[in-house]
Amino acid sequence: MGSRGLILLSAILACFPLSSLADAIVEGRVQLPEARAAPVMAKRYEIVTTGNVLKTEPPLAVVYLEGSFPKPNPSITKQIGQKDLTFIPALLPVRVGTKIEFPNFDDTYHSVFSYSPAKRFDLGRYRPDERPIPSKVFDTPGLVTLRCDIHEHMRGLILVLDTPYFVITDKEGRFRLSGLPSGHYLLKAWIDSKTTRKQPVDLKDGATAHVDFP
Repeated sequence: MGSRGLILLSAILACFPLSSLADAIVEGRVQLPEARAAPVMAKRYEIVTTGNVLKTEPPLAVVYLEGSFPKPNPSITKQIGQKDLTFIPALLPVRVGTKIEFPNFDDTYHSVFSYSPAKRFDLGRYRPDERPIPSKVFDTPGLVTLRCDIHEHMRGLILVLDTPYFVITDKEGRFRLSGLPSGHYLLKAWIDSKTTRKQPVDLKDGATAHVDFP
């Protein structure tokens, strides 16, 4: 390799620190509850209540790494839309400080609100063409239940987490978290509003840990 090639390689490596090339990975599977209905097409999920327990149908889980991490970027923005009289996505995990917009895609009014301790708000009634799009910043960890004052059946969930490392499982309960720092942490799996499982995990640079939640 010539001198020009070495200079180019050095410049590329400078953009990707060695620590980022050797980040840890954790993967595994969460044992999900059995679905109570037929699978929903096109990743369409709803929030159902059984015995005062809120969960997705079909079942999903949110897996996240708990620990002390640097403060988040305050400019993150996500969306939960209202379409066909449902919240889409039905379940959204976000980091503390995330701004969420609530666009209306239905040809009718919606009125999104929450009485949850982690975030109490009421956006009032608004049309599909409302500008700017109604939004809120979620700055306290916890579970936020969304409702619509007009359409009684509508439910949505926001899981506000104090960590940048989280992922939603697939319908089989499988998950993979990459780009993780090395160290000893708690790995948690949120399954419904009353069920969060946890397991300790030791992460090492460049290694993949396997954790299952039976």
